[in-house]
Amino acid sequence: MTEEAHPTQTAGKLAPSAESITQLVHGFYGDVRRDPLLGPVFEKALHGQWDAHLQRLVDFWSTVALGARSFKGDVFGKHMALEGVTPAHFAAWVALWQQHTNRLFAPEMAHDLQVAAHGIARNLFRGYFANDPGFVQPRDEGHGRDGHGARHQGSGETQRG
Repeated sequence: MTEEAHPTQTAGKLAPSAESITQLVHGFYGDVRRDPLLGPVFEKALHGQWDAHLQRLVDFWSTVALGARSFKGDVFGKHMALEGVTPAHFAAWVALWQQHTNRLFAPEMAHDLQVAAHGIARNLFRGYFANDPGFVQPRDEGHGRDGHGARHQGSGETQRG
């Protein structure tokens, strides 16, 4: 298929779009659910409400990556209510995110999504453990992003991570 016929692909990798973000979120959280460390935390928190949560996650990542502004919510507050979260959960989540973004997207887009995820993880990690994690990439100052890696301005909740 040529690029003209399929504009959301570039050299075998997906371009940022609503469809590619949906594919990323569904694939990533499918693996999260199967992960022996991460899965139980999510299952306990979601009580089987995965479909609704996946749509919120698509909205969230579309806001972060595409500037869609479709997400409104309190990411920090919701996550701070979870019990039993350890530093290992953060490291596993970030590593899995990196695998999925590298597999689906061109390097620059994968990097942008990873920087955004690392900013979110850093803020949540600080909320839980009052220090910085050792697994987070350095902030990407400039390049049209805020200090959390978001490329576009979204809601205040999104920028805080």
